[in-house]
Amino acid sequence: MQNTTYTNRLINETSPYLHQHAHNPVEWYPWGAEALAKAQLENKPILLSIGYSACHWCHVMAHESFEDEATAQVMNALFINIKVDREERPDLDKIYQTAHQLLAQRGGGWPLTMFLAPADQVPFFGGTYFPIEPRYGLPGFKDLLQRISAFYHDNSDAVQQQNISLLNAMQLIAPVGSAVQEVINAVPLDIARRQLEQSFDAHHGGFGRAPKFPHPTHIERLLRHWSATSQVGAHDEKSLSMACFTLTKMAHGGVYDQLGGGFCRYSVDELWMIPHFEKMLYDNGPLLVLYSEAWLITRDPLFKRIAEETAAWVMRDMRSPAGGYYATLDADSEGHEGKFYAWSREEVRALLGDDEYALMARRFGLDQPANFEGAWHLHVHEEISALSVAFSLTEPQVIALLDSARKKLFDAREERIHPGRDEKILTAWNSLMIKGMAAAGRHLGCADYVDSAQRALDFIHEHLWKNGRLLANYKDGRATLPAYLDDYVFLIDGILELLQARWRDGDLEFAMALADVVLAHFEDTGEDKGHGGFYFTADDHEQLMLRPKSWGDDALPSGNGVAAYVLGRLGHLLGESRYLDAAARAIKAAWPTVKELPYAHNAMLLAVEEYLYPPQTIILRGQPPVLKEWQSLCTEKYAPRRLTLAIPDNAKNLPGMLEQRKTTQGSVAYVCSGLSCSAPAVTREELQQLLADG
Repeated sequence: MQNTTYTNRLINETSPYLHQHAHNPVEWYPWGAEALAKAQLENKPILLSIGYSACHWCHVMAHESFEDEATAQVMNALFINIKVDREERPDLDKIYQTAHQLLAQRGGGWPLTMFLAPADQVPFFGGTYFPIEPRYGLPGFKDLLQRISAFYHDNSDAVQQQNISLLNAMQLIAPVGSAVQEVINAVPLDIARRQLEQSFDAHHGGFGRAPKFPHPTHIERLLRHWSATSQVGAHDEKSLSMACFTLTKMAHGGVYDQLGGGFCRYSVDELWMIPHFEKMLYDNGPLLVLYSEAWLITRDPLFKRIAEETAAWVMRDMRSPAGGYYATLDADSEGHEGKFYAWSREEVRALLGDDEYALMARRFGLDQPANFEGAWHLHVHEEISALSVAFSLTEPQVIALLDSARKKLFDAREERIHPGRDEKILTAWNSLMIKGMAAAGRHLGCADYVDSAQRALDFIHEHLWKNGRLLANYKDGRATLPAYLDDYVFLIDGILELLQARWRDGDLEFAMALADVVLAHFEDTGEDKGHGGFYFTADDHEQLMLRPKSWGDDALPSGNGVAAYVLGRLGHLLGESRYLDAAARAIKAAWPTVKELPYAHNAMLLAVEEYLYPPQTIILRGQPPVLKEWQSLCTEKYAPRRLTLAIPDNAKNLPGMLEQRKTTQGSVAYVCSGLSCSAPAVTREELQQLLADG
């Protein structure tokens, strides 16, 4: 229970993370004009603390330092203290994580603790978690605060010179760039494939060593590479194998919730066994796409089950009554990380029958030593086929008993105190899940998933689209922050996927309106559009120390990459050269950076791939029964370079080139590859031939 003796300015904010600190004795401010002006007026450095509600070490530092009255007194006397939710303000997080990396010469993380000069908000010192007392090779936080304040006031000239150098360095690592004149080619696609194999863990799946992150963009690149090579008869089966092996290992690991569905943020070990237990919406949307696609390719029932269970988790635990999706589930419950998910043998044995327990113990390692702080976190140790042999049961019998046992454990777990849920609704993260639910609905033939995606889109349209612009966040009836590039382009991507699952009048026009805002307010039009690419913030956004413009993927796909990809798709779909030209400018601006390290730019490589090999666009028109049959024909196989829209013949006022795609009798299919279109197909056989040719 929070101590309510103190109340600071965070109490009026929308962020649940900021509310967690609203009763700290620290005089926290949200980022804004009041705090920045006060820092300048009093010539106090700013202590900027960035975190998020599901962050375990954020909770630890809060409990140790921010709830401690003695530490708070030092903070209040020496600094203007600003608390930021990185999920609401990714613009600030991007800037100050980059600054930390330059200052500390190592990667950052959360909580991020930065000390800023009051005049220009440029940081002169920073770190992440600091303990209350000296340990882990780190100074005690209270002592550090006094030393930092003294250094700032005693060395103002040195601080100013360092800040100038830092700003120059940040400009160098995030250059504006100019669209290159050289020819775009497929070489980085092949290099990225080789780089992914070099970092691939052949024993446990995934890429690199612990901690292990899912890296959905890596897996997507491998699946698309396999598909592209298969089209020309080369059949790079290793790409498919690496992708599916990784998806299998993750599905069997503790990074996946074996009872309730959904994936945690990452695994602390190479085996995917013990996760950092927070669950983020933005991981699960892309993974939902990948598992449903992997099922479409392989028909492996494991992939279908994981997609279904993850979608069920989203609709059960992460969907608001109004239709939007919540942001995160905390890593902690009852003050302990992972407590909600851990079991003792005695608990499990008491809940299950003898046959169920025997199978569960072998399947999930309860017959092995405890793997999490003296308890067991479920992780697949033995395959169904081996259990079938060991227990003289058919595989369906094994699966039925395990499903029954998992259901009993899940029901019992539901009675526990749940991890905290951050119930803010973020446009960008909702957009990733809209795409995930729409893709799973299309691939698995589940209308409920498509319904859920449409409700989320309607929520955004109603609550976060105001006066022709998007807002980034929503909580308790308030949407307060202007949207970022990711919000716009992820939403366009989600809409295009949703339209493939189910046509609905008005959705495409919404995507076009979003694209027009991106071109008008985010594109770098320097030197008469010669620069190309897109800034993370709009041209009328709050002026910060840097206007980020990045090409590479991080925890989320690159906004620039997704922008170029969706603008290219919209351009081909509508015959709209403005979109195609903007996509090309972004690709050319990113090209020098992409060539340096291709596999770190997988989102942009999607745009490069479709720039070189334009997508096949299929427009189906006709009556619903035949339309549905023809649509299934177009989508029954994995075809990532294909965009299929099944538009009823009574749809009116279609935008762009679609208005020309009409039906005169029966059903008709218009099949185009890039800017070249075939004669309309009016029979199923003609459509099948066009698909085979394409």
